Amino acid sequence: MQEIQEKKRIDMDKLKKTGAIVLPSIFTIANMAFGFFAILLASEGKFVQASWFIVVSYAMDMLDGRVARLVHGESSFGVEIDSLSDWMSFCIAPAYLMYKLVLKDYGVWGYPVAFLYVLCGGLRLARFNVKSHFGGGSKDYFQGLPTPGAAGVMISFVLAYSMLEGEGGVRSIPGVSSFMPFVYAGIPFIVVALALLMVSNAPYAAFKGDMIKLNSIKGILFLTAMLSLIVAYPQDALFIFFSIYALSGVFGGIYNLVKGKPAPGQA
Repeated sequence: MQEIQEKKRIDMDKLKKTGAIVLPSIFTIANMAFGFFAILLASEGKFVQASWFIVVSYAMDMLDGRVARLVHGESSFGVEIDSLSDWMSFCIAPAYLMYKLVLKDYGVWGYPVAFLYVLCGGLRLARFNVKSHFGGGSKDYFQGLPTPGAAGVMISFVLAYSMLEGEGGVRSIPGVSSFMPFVYAGIPFIVVALALLMVSNAPYAAFKGDMIKLNSIKGILFLTAMLSLIVAYPQDALFIFFSIYALSGVFGGIYNLVKGKPAPGQA
């Protein structure tokens, strides 16, 4: 009887462990699905809808990690499938979106630009996985621009630029709107720069651990101001925030170089 009870207990433990792994994977697969649907929408010329689908992928990407930690379902499988989903949603989908919207106008030169972004995104994710498996990296900083950050610059540009053509809403920050045509003209260079930043050693804030202290007055005021701007001007605000984040690593890398500090995870 004791052996039977022990076997039942082991079976229940295995079932719980399997459930803990499967539950966050549902959100991970949803992340991949919305990225794939974004590609289909972009192929039909529905660029704004495709961008919003990638935004939903962001939500799924944030939820899978939090659910995994909540149910103690972290696993090597989860790390790998998460990276595959991110490659679909934040590398392949944005690159295809940019190609269909802008890069196709550059003829054959649009091909290597789009592929470079996809390649560097894959290399960035592979490096992250290696560090995850072997315990490398920093808790507070990422080494290189994260793929969601790079994708955010491109999809927020699509959402902001769409308002110039009467799509995606009517609320716009005047200064940002007037700047959009120049950004459009520089898209090939921006895509290349984002690709190189992903595989660089530039430090990017991870916004986790001790870096976020929302119980402080400054933290609450900053979050309130950021959310207020997003509510008032969602498309333009997203473009501003993602652009500042992408540039922050450049300035951080220059600062570390001047001060002789090692890159995150390189100490």
